[in-house]
Amino acid sequence: MITRLRSLTRWTSLVPVLAVILLVLTWGRDLPAAVVAVVTVVLAGAVLAAVHHAEVVAHRVGEPFGSLVLAVAVTIIEVALIVTLMIDGGDKSSTLARDTVFAAVMITCNGIVGASLLVASLRHGTAVFNPEGTGAALATVATLATLSLVLPTFTTSKPGPEFSGVQLTFAALSSLILYGLFVATQTVRHRDYFLPITRQGEVITADAHADAPSARAARTSLTLLGLALVGVVGLAKGVSPTIESTVEAAGLHHAVVGVIIALLVLLPETIAALRSARRDRVQTSLNLALGSAMASIGLTIPAVALASIWLSGPLVLGLGATHMVLLALTVVVASLTVVPGRATPLQGGVHLVLFAAYLELAINP
Repeated sequence: MITRLRSLTRWTSLVPVLAVILLVLTWGRDLPAAVVAVVTVVLAGAVLAAVHHAEVVAHRVGEPFGSLVLAVAVTIIEVALIVTLMIDGGDKSSTLARDTVFAAVMITCNGIVGASLLVASLRHGTAVFNPEGTGAALATVATLATLSLVLPTFTTSKPGPEFSGVQLTFAALSSLILYGLFVATQTVRHRDYFLPITRQGEVITADAHADAPSARAARTSLTLLGLALVGVVGLAKGVSPTIESTVEAAGLHHAVVGVIIALLVLLPETIAALRSARRDRVQTSLNLALGSAMASIGLTIPAVALASIWLSGPLVLGLGATHMVLLALTVVVASLTVVPGRATPLQGGVHLVLFAAYLELAINP
């Protein structure tokens, strides 16, 4: 057992470093098929290493800080990638921020939430969670998504689904304020609302099955987590031309490329959420899912608003009618899921069907 643990520690420490080295060697280059295969293997290893180190950090700092660390770390790197692509992409990247944020919302609020509820309810009978904390997170996500992605379609100060300068500034400040207020609520004033609960409704303050790692081990894992996430996002960008050419060869819509990249970037959180669901810690899974959606909007919109100062092309944030229908249905269904504080496989299946509908419409708009 000790040998297995040491072996796990060794490879999870080496793979993030290898991923960053490979990223430096391949960044901005056309990759042959053999190199793409190697990058894909290292990318998968970096995802698993990120999940391992995120769980170490989470065990040290406790919930809900652990899920917050992973969600914010992934989103910050993702935002940096989006802004970089928008600066280099010109007019063709005008919808990149909108498409990426909406993909993150649908993946997290339907894909991760649905899969977590399904896994937990099938394994333990029902999935139990705290409706107060989950409801607060869902309300914040719904407000941020509506202000940032729906309103631009209906404003008239600027033609097209775009904000004027004043409106964009308001949306950016509102996003930052709401996200900061939520983090303060989650970690300080009402932390118990976001902790896992037992089937009797009692709050689980700590995992009793294992000792918390040392401060040194947690710092090391936090550093390696950052390296792993840089590797995941950067290598996903590196293989995107191959993904794009494959999608075009298959005759699929170009939006499928953004969905695939978003799925790769959110893979560490997905695996971490499913692991928590298997251990009957559904609240942790929901913290990861909704926290990632919230961070994606709350950090991306201010970042692109700031970047728009020197961006020459348009910044299209407004969703089309089809996506607005999916977003509205997601909010309604998620609200009905959250209210009881318990979920059966049915609720998980409903969310997964909504996620499948999003994927189908991305392929056949």
